Amino acid sequence: MLALVLAGCASSPTGRSQFLLISPEAAILESETAYLSTVGALDREGKLVTNPEMVGRVARITGRLVTVAEQAFPRTGDWQWSVAIIDDPDTVNAWCMAGGRMAVYTGLIEQLELTDDELAQIMGHEISHALANHTAERMSRAIATSIGVVAVGVAADNSAAAMAGAAMAANVALELPNSRTAESEADTIGMELATRAGYDPEAAVTLWQKMGSLSEQRPPEFLSTHPEPANRQAALQKQIPAMLALNPTGKKAAITEIDMVL
Repeated sequence: MLALVLAGCASSPTGRSQFLLISPEAAILESETAYLSTVGALDREGKLVTNPEMVGRVARITGRLVTVAEQAFPRTGDWQWSVAIIDDPDTVNAWCMAGGRMAVYTGLIEQLELTDDELAQIMGHEISHALANHTAERMSRAIATSIGVVAVGVAADNSAAAMAGAAMAANVALELPNSRTAESEADTIGMELATRAGYDPEAAVTLWQKMGSLSEQRPPEFLSTHPEPANRQAALQKQIPAMLALNPTGKKAAITEIDMVL
C-alpha cells in the first residue's frame, strides 16, 4: 500500500497528538503530483514570475529558512524544496505542501509591501505546516469527509482504490483550510525558524498588523482560514522575548539552494 494508511496517532513538533489516516510519506508522494499539476497549469497560463530581482529575493529568504528547517528536522534533508512565485496581484496568499513544495503570490508581497523580515515570517509559517505534517492532517480530513474511497479500498485490499483516494485528497487539501490549532502551531514554529535564520521576530507582529489593515478593506484569501489578526498579534507579541533569546545577534543562516519554479 506504499505506506498509504497510518493506523494510529502521531505527534506534531509541539507535542500535539495527531490522528492521521494518511501517512506523512504518502502525503509527500501525492502532494508532488498535485503540485506539479498546479504549477504546470500556471506555467501554461504564463503566471509564473521570472523577474530576477523578485526570484532572487524569495530564494535568498526561503533558502535561509530551509537551512534551519533541515538542521532542526533532519528527515527533510531529502525533500525537494521548491518555490513558485505566482503572478497574481489580486491574491494575498502563500502555501507549502508536504515535502517542501511552496508557492507565494505577488499580491501578498506587493499589497502588504512586505519587508524581508515579514516575508520570512510568511514563508517560515508555511514551511512549518509541512514540518508539522499538516498536509497529511488535511488529507485525512478530506478522506474522512468524503465518500471514503480509501477506507473502502483498504477494506477490500484494493490498493488502486486507496491510491485514487489519496490522490483526490491531495488535491482537495490544497483548498481545505488548516485548523485553528494547526495555524497557531505554525505561527510558533515559523517564528522560531525565521528567528534562527536571522530575521527579526518583531516582524511577525507588524505582518499581522498589515494583514489586519488589509482585511478592513477587503478580506484577503490568506485570512479566510486564519485566526483573527488582532488575537494573533497579541499571541505572537508574547513570544518575542523567548524568540530573541534564540538568536540574540540576529546572525543570518547560510542559504540552501532551492528550486525556483520559473
